[in-house]
Amino acid sequence: MFFGTFSWSFVYVSLPFYIGTISHGDAASTLRWTGWILGISPLVTVMTAPAWGRYAENRRPRRLYVTVQAFQGAAFFGMAVATTLPGLFVSRLVMGVMGASSTFAFMMAGRAGNAFTVRRQVAAVQSGMTIGQVIGPLAGALVAARIGFRPSFVVGGVILLGCAALVGWLAPESADTGPQADRRAGVRTAELVTVGLIVLGANIHVFFLPAILPQVLLSLGVAPTATLEVGGLVIFASGVAAALGVMLTPRLGDLGSDRLVIGGLLTGSSLCLAALAVPGSVWGYGTLRFLQVLCITPVFPLVVARIAQHGSGRVIGVINSARIGAGFLGPVAATTMLAWAPASAVYIILAAMGLGCVPLALAGERRRSRAFS
Repeated sequence: MFFGTFSWSFVYVSLPFYIGTISHGDAASTLRWTGWILGISPLVTVMTAPAWGRYAENRRPRRLYVTVQAFQGAAFFGMAVATTLPGLFVSRLVMGVMGASSTFAFMMAGRAGNAFTVRRQVAAVQSGMTIGQVIGPLAGALVAARIGFRPSFVVGGVILLGCAALVGWLAPESADTGPQADRRAGVRTAELVTVGLIVLGANIHVFFLPAILPQVLLSLGVAPTATLEVGGLVIFASGVAAALGVMLTPRLGDLGSDRLVIGGLLTGSSLCLAALAVPGSVWGYGTLRFLQVLCITPVFPLVVARIAQHGSGRVIGVINSARIGAGFLGPVAATTMLAWAPASAVYIILAAMGLGCVPLALAGERRRSRAFS
């Protein structure tokens, strides 16, 4: 999970800047293309992840994981040869079709044992992903700035192919490959919808920023020639906060009722997000972003641990689709709003979305939802 996520974030951080270099349109059209190119992979994965999860129920998730990673690496090479915005868009679309590797990882984590063990395993999976997100953007920005965008995409593809080989060689195979009727019976529709909406809202808070970061940095006084490396540092700091939040997750679940913990985390993230409209320097902006990500990161493993324990592959795929879907909606919503309104309006609207998830968490507890028991 570390190497796989590292390669994605290694390339992702430089994509908005690469789009700017090959675009021949005006600033508004380039911004819209940026949102769609960054968002199309998770959008397609939202539709394919449940199907991949259901397909994996009676098969071996490890083998599917290896296959998906290998195809993703090949798609990265397609990005390297794309020289137009439509070509880059198609390459990212193809990547989205094979973008369900994390679904297989969460399926294996969900078979780990009791609730505490599953929560720890889900957090461990997310830790690997988060550490990759921490290191990948900084490394990707530095490499792209020195060897060029397209060679950096090739490096990302090679890393993914190596990741597929590593998992195929070392990762244990799950013995639980038979029908999961008892798991399907353990998750109700209301529970699934509630958890899915919370996961969607929480992860929009995580994924929205990279697509608008070049414009934000310019408004904070960063020189155009320095935006790539400064942007890498801001995303790096966000990744450090995410890693710390994941490390704290198992302990947060022991502090009291999950509904209160999740509600507090959503509220804290929303307040920090709204406050991003205030700073006039990169340091102040980066500090608030650090605190905001630190608050929001533990929400996903807290709400998903129980689902992963009782849910079928299809159910886990649906919840993972909500997480991945935020990777589409976040960039598209942020770039669309920024094309028509100031950045402060973007922050306030997204903060209101986060606060809107708080009643869902409380209602889920009142219905005795297993997701928060």
